[in-house]
Amino acid sequence: MRCRVLPSVQATCREDAAMTSDVESGQAPLILIIEDEKPIRNFLRASLTTQGYKTIEAPTAREGLALAASHIPDLIVLDLGLPDDDGVNVLRKLRTWSTAPVVILSARGRERDKVEALDAGGDDYLTKPFGVGELLARVRVALRHASIAADAGSDSETISIGDLHIDLLRRVVSLANSEVHLTPIEYRLLACLARNAGKVLTHNFLLGQVWGPGSVSRSEYLRVFMGSLRRKIEPDPADPKYIITEIGIGYRLKGAPSDLSA
Repeated sequence: MRCRVLPSVQATCREDAAMTSDVESGQAPLILIIEDEKPIRNFLRASLTTQGYKTIEAPTAREGLALAASHIPDLIVLDLGLPDDDGVNVLRKLRTWSTAPVVILSARGRERDKVEALDAGGDDYLTKPFGVGELLARVRVALRHASIAADAGSDSETISIGDLHIDLLRRVVSLANSEVHLTPIEYRLLACLARNAGKVLTHNFLLGQVWGPGSVSRSEYLRVFMGSLRRKIEPDPADPKYIITEIGIGYRLKGAPSDLSA
């Protein structure tokens, strides 16, 4: 089912009665909704609370930043078109102190708007109108990746996604228990993706991280080395299972075994 979430239309949607809650036993994640349109806030609140999430809401950038500081949410849903500040500016302010995953909402569908928001620190991007299922899937994935990143940072230096294992401490990559021999640049590229597993990384970000800030205009570097990396780790490089292309934006490494069928 697809719900049309438009400023002039009250979003309405009934979840399938058989749908189970996203939130299992334990502490329900707290989600901050920063959105100025009340019908959309109502839609988001209903969609999220039905699945067991807790929500708090802010209609302006100022209130949203205040709630983010006072309540420390597990995830933020941020609209770009706020009345008192542009959402990208809000995102940049958040990223000076918060690592909470941010799912961007916007009616702006242009690639450059998506790239700007992701470069500013967004974790995912939804273009209005969107369906309830898509919203919940993005929220689940963003929360899961944040949890995986926290665990990896504190307990482990190995990232495992299906048959792909990346040992960041030993700089060893293996696929189905066989070591994969990568060039230094291929390894840096994969390691950058792995440290941000599940997150869309823009072309400029990857070029800056792997080749340095002076290479952000050399997109041909990225295409060539991404092709060679895929040939080494993908069962079918023409239909990649691990490294996904976000057309016109960048790439992302699927972030958990359960994401591989998404």
